[in-house]
Amino acid sequence: MTDMANNVNGLLPGHRDASPLAERFVRAGWRSTSSSWHGYEVTTSWCEVDLTPLDDGTVLLNGVTAPHRLDDLATVLGVPCTLELCAEDGTVLRELRR
Repeated sequence: MTDMANNVNGLLPGHRDASPLAERFVRAGWRSTSSSWHGYEVTTSWCEVDLTPLDDGTVLLNGVTAPHRLDDLATVLGVPCTLELCAEDGTVLRELRR
């Protein structure tokens, strides 16, 4: 995973704090580490993403996921979100809104 370019981006509206989101991943068996003052990196065998709160009350999600697991990522999040799966050249391959 660490050799791959970022292929997943997302917005999680209505979340000023990324901590409760990171906790959701931990409860699902993922690992979580602090990546900044307010951000978190969450990882599992098929995905590694950063959760970064923005000033507008949205959390930005970006990182790498196994393409066939995009729905699984959204399920773990369990909150309204928009996720984009992108090719290496940045072309959007799939958009998921929940």
